[in-house]
Amino acid sequence: MASVRDVRLLPKAHLHLHFTGSMRSGTLLELADKYGVHLPEALKGGEPPKLRATDERGWFRFQRLYDMARSCLREPEDIQRLVRETAQEDVADGSRWLEIQVDPTSYAPRLGGLIPALEIILDSVDRATAETGLPIRVLVAANRMKHPLDARTLARLAVRFADRGVIGFGLSNDERRGFARDFDRAFAIAREGGLIAAPHGGELSGASSVRDCLDDLRADRIGHGVRAAEDPRLLARLAQSGVTCEVCPASNVALGVYEKPEDVPLRALWDAGVPMALGADDPLLFGSRLAAQYEIAREHHGFTDEELAELGRQSLRAARMPAAALAEALADVDAWLADNPAAGPRAD
Repeated sequence: MASVRDVRLLPKAHLHLHFTGSMRSGTLLELADKYGVHLPEALKGGEPPKLRATDERGWFRFQRLYDMARSCLREPEDIQRLVRETAQEDVADGSRWLEIQVDPTSYAPRLGGLIPALEIILDSVDRATAETGLPIRVLVAANRMKHPLDARTLARLAVRFADRGVIGFGLSNDERRGFARDFDRAFAIAREGGLIAAPHGGELSGASSVRDCLDDLRADRIGHGVRAAEDPRLLARLAQSGVTCEVCPASNVALGVYEKPEDVPLRALWDAGVPMALGADDPLLFGSRLAAQYEIAREHHGFTDEELAELGRQSLRAARMPAAALAEALADVDAWLADNPAAGPRAD
C-alpha cells in the first residue's frame, strides 16, 4: 500500500467547533460523577450516540443530549479544563488557529451572569493558548430559538469584548425556525463592531437558508452551507464572493442530512470553487475531531494530497489570523506537501 501524508500534520484552521460539543467524552463522565448528574445511556458509552435530526423529534433529542452535557459545566475550573483539553486535541490534529463558538447565556446561570460567564470563557482561552501555543478566538453565537432582542444584547456584548478575544458573531440552533432577517439588526451591530458574521445555514434547511444568510445577514462565512449544492447559481455566487462554507462532513452524516459520508457534496462545492473550512462541529456527539474530516475528504471523496493541502490553505485564509502567522502556516502547508512519505527516511 502506498504511503500517504499524515493529515494530522497538515496545518489548518478550525473554524466550526461548538463549546460544550468540543468536550472529551471521558471528561463528561468525570464531571457528571463530580456533580451527581445522571447521564442518559447515549452519553455514557464513550461512543457517539445514534442521532437523526432531520425531523423535530430528532432535533429535540440532539438538543437534549447537548443540554445535558452542558449542565456538567458548573465551575470556572470546568470551563478551563474543557478549553485546555480542546486546544490539546486541536494541536494534535494540526490546527494552527481555533475559533470556538459559544452562547454565553447558556452558561450564565451557573457562572454568575452573562458578563462573568464570557469573562471566564475568555480567561480560559488565554490560559489554554499560553499552555498549548494554539491561538484561540471566540465566536459569540445567538440562538435562533430565542427572541431577536436577545441576539442584539449578545452582539453588543461580543463587540464590547472584541479586544479580549471575541472575533465573530454567529447564529445557531435549528435553522428551520424563524427567519434570518429577524436577526439582521444583531448582525449589523456585530459588523459595525468589526466582527466576522458567521451564521449557520444550509444544513437542516436547503439552499434558501444560505441565500438568506447572504442577503439578510451579509455573512462573511456560512456555518455548514452544504445544501447550497442544490442550487448551481448559489454555488456560483458563493464562489464569486469568496464566502467560505464551514463544512462538517461527520456532523452532516450523524444528523441524517446525508446518509453516507460520500453523499456529502464536498466535490460539488470544490468543483464550483466555493472556499471551504472543514470543521468537527460537536466531537462529543459526533465522535470525530478535526483531522478526521480531512480523512473523510480523502477516503470518501478521493481528495488528493494536493487538494487536501488547498483545503488547509482555504481554512487558514478564512480565519482572521495575523498576517505573519498566516504566512508561516501557509508556508508550512507547502512544506507538508513537499514531503514525500513514499521516499522513506533519508540516508545520512
